[in-house]
Amino acid sequence: MRTRGSESFIVLPLLPIFLIGLFPMLLLSLLGPAGLIILGILVACAGLTDILDASGTFSEQIIVHGFARGSERAGQRTALRSEVRFASVMIAAGAGLVVAGIGGLALS
Repeated sequence: MRTRGSESFIVLPLLPIFLIGLFPMLLLSLLGPAGLIILGILVACAGLTDILDASGTFSEQIIVHGFARGSERAGQRTALRSEVRFASVMIAAGAGLVVAGIGGLALS
C-alpha cells in the first residue's frame, strides 16, 4: 500500500471560496426563511446599484465627451443595455429569493 501525501496544500486556494460562502450559509442556517428574504433584498439592491452606476457612466460619457460619432454612441448604448440587462436578472433573482423566503415563512 502506498501512503497518501498531505492534502494541506489545497486549503489555501479554497479559503476564499469558503469565506465567500460563509455569510450566506450562516445567514440561511441561523435565520431560515427570513435570511432568504434578507439575501434577496441584498441581491436586488446590488442590481439596482449596478443600474444606477451604468446610467451614471453613460451620462458621464455623454456630458464629458459631448457629441460623439455614431459608432461611439452605439458602443455606449450597447454597453448600457448589457449592464442593465444583467442587473435586471439580478433584481429578478433577488425578487425570487424574497418570494421564496416569504413562502417559507408562510409554510413554517
